[in-house]
Amino acid sequence: MTALPSLFVSHGAPSLLIEDVPARDFLAGLGQHIDRTYGRPRAVVAVSAHDMARLTVVGSAERLETIHDFWGFPDELYRRRYDAAGSPALARDVAGRLEAAGIPHALADAPGLDHGAWVPLALMYPEADIPVVPVSLSAHLDEAAHLELGRALAPLRDEGVLVLASGSVTHNLRDLGRPLAGTPEGAYVDGFAEWLAATLAAGDTAALLDWRNATPYARRAHPTPEHFIPLFAAYGAALGPASGDNGAPRAERLHRSVTHGILAMDAYAFH
Repeated sequence: MTALPSLFVSHGAPSLLIEDVPARDFLAGLGQHIDRTYGRPRAVVAVSAHDMARLTVVGSAERLETIHDFWGFPDELYRRRYDAAGSPALARDVAGRLEAAGIPHALADAPGLDHGAWVPLALMYPEADIPVVPVSLSAHLDEAAHLELGRALAPLRDEGVLVLASGSVTHNLRDLGRPLAGTPEGAYVDGFAEWLAATLAAGDTAALLDWRNATPYARRAHPTPEHFIPLFAAYGAALGPASGDNGAPRAERLHRSVTHGILAMDAYAFH
């Protein structure tokens, strides 16, 4: 098997599962693309914007519940389930790698997968036949710390494990429902997405880490940072172990679209 890339995908609203939008079509074909190009993953380590704890928590449950952590959506979404198996052995392996890297963490029989994880996985691998280990964000939301988290996971890519980070390239729900598309006020959506694409293409890790100050679009694109922080885990997983200096990873922009006029749904593979 060729080393798997690490992925950052934008998961949008839970209704992405049932919306006729380009991002849904993209995610529905992404699993097949990974399988054809690199070989089918033996497991997924999922880092979601909606899974946050005081420190990094590695989920060790044998079976994962489908967490419907959203309100006010169509009933169909609450009937959807993604009954994936966990992998206690892989969870212990991940915890051991975090321990070796000096990353504070806990190993816990976590309740399941939030919608930031199971919605994209339900589109990518609808049969739910690949074990999943959820790894939470730590609540301090420090970019460099999550990059180091990814670096600790990097060797798993050579062992058939897909590191899947899920968030959003822009995520300002205060603007939801406002007719901003194509207006100067809405320019931050494309502005931030294109800044990110250029920064990743240039391999400018320093600018990426300083994203809040590196672009004037940042604070409008992410009034709170939790949907952007997972990208650092995916980036770090391709950057490689902290003991090596491999330069910046190669970023491949897999998808570009916008839903609801404000959610940039870009996805990246890091190699």
